[in-house]
Amino acid sequence: MSVAMAIKPSLDAGPGRRLPAGSGFALSEVVIDPAALRAAMADPCAGAFITFEGWVRNHHDGRAVAGLRYESYAALANNEGTAILAEAMARFDLLAVHCVHRVGELAVGELAVWVGVSACHRDGAFDACRFVIDEVKARVPVWKYEHYVEGDGGWLHPGPGQGCCAPALPKPG
Repeated sequence: MSVAMAIKPSLDAGPGRRLPAGSGFALSEVVIDPAALRAAMADPCAGAFITFEGWVRNHHDGRAVAGLRYESYAALANNEGTAILAEAMARFDLLAVHCVHRVGELAVGELAVWVGVSACHRDGAFDACRFVIDEVKARVPVWKYEHYVEGDGGWLHPGPGQGCCAPALPKPG
């Protein structure tokens, strides 16, 4: 897959709705280039530009992670991702919103997901960025298979209260 095809965003947000220029949702098999994405969203009307970068970490749930693989149902992922961005545009006072999620094999430290939001003011931009990443993680069909340093692996999709940053549960007894 070429770089251009890998990050070609979906702009169709449903009947009669289209995302503005600089916006879109995309799955990418190649490394995400945050600088290029930011440049594509530049707007002289913007007073705020907020990004979120999700990276592959070296641990999960007490286990050392060697890397991971993301898989997706691409057609549904693009439709749902684009719908989330359209919801963000309608809910917050935004100029543009963009999200790219990697698929394929990723090493520890690689950028797995990128969200960018531009707005006239910072409050809407901060709120929208958080909304987009939370909704993407909850609704977009992208699945993660972790490779552990011991040689095994496993599928996971942590829900609320799970994962590396969850509070410790009390031990039984």
